[in-house]
Amino acid sequence: MAELAGMPPERTQRLWRALGFADVPDDHPAFTDADVTALARLSALIDSGFVAPGAEASIARAMGQSLARLADWQTDMLATLLTAPDAASADRAAVETEAVRSTERLLPLMRELQDYVWRRHLAANAGRLFLAAPGGGDRRELAVGFADLVGYTSRSRGMGGRELGAMVEDFEGLAADVIARFRGRVVKTVGDGVLFTCADPVDAVEIALLLPDEWTAADRPPLRVGAAYGPVLTRLGDVYSPVVNLASRLTSIARPSTVLVDQQLARELRGVREYRVRPLRRVSVRGYDNLRPWLVRRSATGDEAPGVAAFEELLDEIADDVLAAPEEDELPGGAGPFAD
Repeated sequence: MAELAGMPPERTQRLWRALGFADVPDDHPAFTDADVTALARLSALIDSGFVAPGAEASIARAMGQSLARLADWQTDMLATLLTAPDAASADRAAVETEAVRSTERLLPLMRELQDYVWRRHLAANAGRLFLAAPGGGDRRELAVGFADLVGYTSRSRGMGGRELGAMVEDFEGLAADVIARFRGRVVKTVGDGVLFTCADPVDAVEIALLLPDEWTAADRPPLRVGAAYGPVLTRLGDVYSPVVNLASRLTSIARPSTVLVDQQLARELRGVREYRVRPLRRVSVRGYDNLRPWLVRRSATGDEAPGVAAFEELLDEIADDVLAAPEEDELPGGAGPFAD
């Protein structure tokens, strides 16, 4: 297959593994012309110069992992069809025949839909790239947020698989909806949490405030959110920076149904009348010995008592004074902006 694709065997094997596929014995008839064509196209993409030297395995790995997750979901749907109660009582051969027939009918539709979704995301990402500041590309100023279910581990122990799956599906569905609504991007989900980014700090804070509100229900664990703003390295769909770590630490110390942000994101909200930011006492967390969290909440509707309004104005002045002071370095000691 390597010879037919015009690639050295060791390169073929390396890329094959990076795509997530297992080795097969040399005498096992596991490949078709489609595999040869795919490897030849991958080789042409690499040789075109579009992919930087040394990055080919990383590109293949990112592509393989993303599509493997999609394939897992699709095969789970097929497995559900095969194990349905009515399927269990039917003739096995008839069920398998119908499954094959359904797959042949659905695969072209799924392939067309996947191509459409990919093209739309490509267009959206290209738009964000061209709107980015000069020198952007993979280094950008972004707001990074974490949303985390409080007490997920202890609650999940007492749940059945179906109940737990339904709660995770509800959480991921709500998070995707709210984040997309305000022009954010879901970077990844991990069971009890979601990592998202936004180019606009105000959009990020709106997402952070809406998520706990819209998630709240008596039968659900509360949600907490932490967010930070600053230079971020984007690579293969993921994000890297001390800003990401800072958002994670802020989430870990946030109380249920609250939103904590770093000082830079609080500064970006200065003058935005819809929100109020309040400095909290400095804390020590892993990697940050002198971290000041900022509590974000919505401004009152204007019908509060005069004394309360005056007190809020005083707190606003104190917050403005803290924000106007020289910013203390809250990044890990000696770390550059992309060191972590």
